[in-house]
Amino acid sequence: MIEVQELTKIFDNIPVLDHISFHLKDGEILGFLGPNGAGKTTTMRILTGFLAPTTGTIRINNKDLLENGRDIRQEIGYLPENNPLYTDMRVYEALHFIAQSRNIADDALEMKRVVKVCALQDVIAKPIQELSKGFKQRVGLAQALIGDPRILILDEPTSGLDPNQAREVRELIRTIAAKKTIIFSTHILQEATNLCHRAIIIHKGKIVAQGTPRELARLGSGKEELRMIIEGPEANVAKVLENLAHVTAVRLEHAPSGEPLFIVQTEEHHDLRREIFRLVKENHWVLLELTRAHADLETVFQALTRSSL
Repeated sequence: MIEVQELTKIFDNIPVLDHISFHLKDGEILGFLGPNGAGKTTTMRILTGFLAPTTGTIRINNKDLLENGRDIRQEIGYLPENNPLYTDMRVYEALHFIAQSRNIADDALEMKRVVKVCALQDVIAKPIQELSKGFKQRVGLAQALIGDPRILILDEPTSGLDPNQAREVRELIRTIAAKKTIIFSTHILQEATNLCHRAIIIHKGKIVAQGTPRELARLGSGKEELRMIIEGPEANVAKVLENLAHVTAVRLEHAPSGEPLFIVQTEEHHDLRREIFRLVKENHWVLLELTRAHADLETVFQALTRSSL
């Protein structure tokens, strides 16, 4: 069990974490979501004891982290955001070094276990600097697993990986999760949907929402979105759309092609597509694309963190 109460962190009079509270049950996977600079990494560092909070309490398995830091750190495996590795070492040398630093009695047996779990058999004798990014992440996970800690804290574990490597790391996390309590931070919403029991959305150092992925998606219930590319005077198009009945919000973005993308949020059960077709015709605009979608986790995330994007 992990319990965080009223956690704050201030750097140079700037609050990076602002009275955040959450809990995590044994065997649970918690996703920590937020845009860059939201406070995810600071939270991970505090939970692992690498950084002290300004105020607040953290209890892990009914022990206060500040009072029992040495004992609690033995129960935590940590993969930092940028996965610092001794790249001049070979894989087995790096794992042996970590096993010795954690005072593992039978380090050879423990190395064999984590090598098997992380599928490192084929690269065990290679210098780390010669490994792909995906295998480097596997080495980082193997180091975090040495000593068989009950809790894993993973900071952006798939950051910088190509789609195949990211999928492999997610599958590895899913395998490990059967016997661990895991907190991982990410800005990839699909990871949270696929891996987490619960998720927290943090924005500017504050928790703005938490719950299961399904519960978070329901925060957008009662709303639907129409996404459309319209050729016409952008300000005029936006104003006309805003004046439609049952429209709750309109925002203008740009499609990958550079064309203006109007995202219209509407009240549920009000289909405005026919009305939009009529307005496009009346105003001699050109409608190039129109799609309809219910609010999902991505929509909720964007709505809650939009001011930072």
